[in-house]
Amino acid sequence: MEPIVIQPVNAQNWEEALEISVCKEHRHFVPSVMESLVYAYIKPWDEALDPYILSIDGCIIGFFYISYTPGSSDNYWIGGFQIDYRHQRKGYGKQAMVEIIKFIKEVHPKCSLISLTVEQENSVAQKLYEGLGFTSEQRLNQDGEIIYTIQLD
Repeated sequence: MEPIVIQPVNAQNWEEALEISVCKEHRHFVPSVMESLVYAYIKPWDEALDPYILSIDGCIIGFFYISYTPGSSDNYWIGGFQIDYRHQRKGYGKQAMVEIIKFIKEVHPKCSLISLTVEQENSVAQKLYEGLGFTSEQRLNQDGEIIYTIQLD
């Protein structure tokens, strides 16, 4: 399998990033890339929110952002994670999430806990995250999404 490369959304790739979309049936599970870029601009939750694209061999296949408090050890949230519908069902979701976790460890070495949320009816995503070592906190956020966390070594 080709390696997945993580790059910041920037002046060269933002328009292509906006073309990323999940299949119609899953659009209510994840914010659009446009919404996520707005979040990056207004930072509604934390001090920092960094958007990234996921690519394989120069082809953009997905998107995510990290919302966090710089220098903290336990306030890092993965959000907006999506694999474009044209690249789904190829194992990229799991591969990308493994790379995202490694990336966060490298870029934010103080990080010891990563969190994310999942819609209650999104059993596919829940299974993916649990298979990677995330555990449900058995509580919901203000939007009724399940909070998952993973402890880093």
